[in-house]
Parts: sequence; C-alpha cells; structure tokens
Amino acid sequence: MTHSLSIVRKMWQHLEPVHAVLYYAPEAFDEAAALGYAVDERWPSYFPNRAAPLGAVDAKTVSDLFYSFNPDMVERYIAPAWRTATPEQVLAARRTAMDGALRRILGERIGSPELQRAAHLARRVAEAADTSDRPMAAANAALPWPDEPHMVLWQAATILREHRGDGHIAALRTHDIGPAEALVSHAAVGAAPAEVFASRQWTDEEWGAARDRLAVRGLVDEEGRATEAGVRLRASVEKRTDELAAGPWEVLTAEEVEELADLLMPPVLDIVGTGLLPMQSTLGIGMTYEYDDVESAS
Repeated sequence: MTHSLSIVRKMWQHLEPVHAVLYYAPEAFDEAAALGYAVDERWPSYFPNRAAPLGAVDAKTVSDLFYSFNPDMVERYIAPAWRTATPEQVLAARRTAMDGALRRILGERIGSPELQRAAHLARRVAEAADTSDRPMAAANAALPWPDEPHMVLWQAATILREHRGDGHIAALRTHDIGPAEALVSHAAVGAAPAEVFASRQWTDEEWGAARDRLAVRGLVDEEGRATEAGVRLRASVEKRTDELAAGPWEVLTAEEVEELADLLMPPVLDIVGTGLLPMQSTLGIGMTYEYDDVESAS
C-alpha cells in the first residue's frame, strides 16, 4: 500500500510529540539527576538519553548522527556523559521515566483498548522499518520491546522518528546542506524564528558563515531570507525526507493509517496540553510544502 507524502508527514507530526516527552518530562530529569547528570538545563541529559541506544559512542559519532548541533556543544555534553552513567543505566532510567511520565499524562487512557490498538498499529509500522544505513533507527529497533501498551507506543514512535531523522540527514547531504546550513536554510523559509535555532549553539560567526555559503549558491538573500531557489531546495529536502520515511507505512492499509491517526489524537492532545513541549522547535513540524512541481534529489 503506497500512501501520499502528505499522509507520511501527517503521521510524523502525530508521533513526534509522543517521543519528545523524554526530553521535557520532570520524571526524565528526576531519573537523570539520580544518575548524576546536571538538570539545570536539558542538554546534559538530552545527549545521553538520545545516544544511549548506540552505546558509549564518542562526540564525533553523536555530532554526525544528530547533525545540527555545534560539535563543540556535543563534545561538552558527551565527553563526560559515559563517566557519569553507562548507556545501560541511561536506558533503564529513560524507560522508568517514560513509564512514569506517560502514566501521569495519559491517566485513564493507560491500558484502554484504544491505546492498545494504537500501540499495536504503531509497532507494526516500526517493525516494518528498514534500518539499513539508519544507525539511530537501528539502535532503537534493536532494543527489547516492552510489554505495556503505552511503552510500546513510545518505543514505536522513537524508532520511527529516528528512522525519519536518519533519512532527513541523508536528504540534507544529498542536497549538499551541512549541519549549520540545515538550520540557516530552515530559518530562512520561516520554519521558526532564528532565535529558536540558537539552542544548537552555533556562534554568530558560524551562523553568518553558513548563511554566506548559502548566499553564494543563491539560496538566501542578504537579509538571510530564502530566495525562490532556496524555497525550492528546502522543499526538495523535505520531499526527499518524506519519501525516505514512507516505506514502513506501506504495511498498513489506508484505513489503518487513518485509524491510527484518530487513535493518536487524544493522547497527543494530552501531551501537548501539559505545556511541556515548546510551541516552536527546530523541526518545523507546522510547516507545509507544495511538492507537485518539486523534484527531490536521490
């Protein structure tokens, strides 16, 4: 079953908030603090929490796989990460955190037939994902599946978002867009204000140099706004990302995809309703693109 790219993108937008709870829930910070991580900001726990499925990897590997973060920032947080706790300890802590956070947020939905069905469908999609040359997705897919439906849903969401992320990096590289350029070009098309992208800690000089490189290619103007060519290129990147994310969804019929979308809405609204997640992020979840006359590089 082949689904439209708009449906593939819609399902990412539905599943991303489920995964993202890990980086904002107080339960996650409590578990991180118990391991010895600083919790006055989210980055000391973000990097080990996300990287733990890979094992005790170095900063260069994390920079390559997370892509959009300043490598100096990655080094600052990853260098001490595995001295503080082992990847196995971090994985156990994040499971405990997500179990507690989702039980709190979802309340009576925990164990409901609707949540069980959503978890079942999402797991089918996640298990259908080809993780060849997708290191983040492969690492998460190799983890044992939990028993509880809310944790199955979270793991499925995590596998699928990392599968998409791996594909997104491939799409950026195919279009010769480096880590800093990825953020500058996304800001240039209005995915989020430039201040939002400051969280990746590129210096003003590095941001300006990336903008200059894009300007030489005719992709941004002197104010840093995307030119027509820049809009087309970014749309091409997003189209290729959606194409690369589409494969796993073929395991479901159109009716099952629509059913899963409907089943996800109540828990996602519960999550969004907590106010934990930022209203704007570097992911550009609210962005829509016209693909009809856009070619994607492959």
